[in-house]
Amino acid sequence: MKSGFLEVPFNQIAPENVPFYRHVDEGSDDLPAHFKSSLLGNSLTIPVTNGQLNLGTWQGIYLGEHRNRGGCRRIVITVNGE
Repeated sequence: MKSGFLEVPFNQIAPENVPFYRHVDEGSDDLPAHFKSSLLGNSLTIPVTNGQLNLGTWQGIYLGEHRNRGGCRRIVITVNGE
């Protein structure tokens, strides 16, 4: 799958440099990044069975940065179950 394939539709849903945006102190990409993260969420539950990801045929895990120059990020993994 092509890298960034979700970027085009999300940039159409939440474009930068919209004149009526008021939250622009941190840059023109800040408020659109909030919109995008609100749509996608900030956490994920991933089923694992016998040590293997248990995803359906058309399911995948995507990690994206919504800011043009995002800062340092961390991935936190919490394991529940047996």
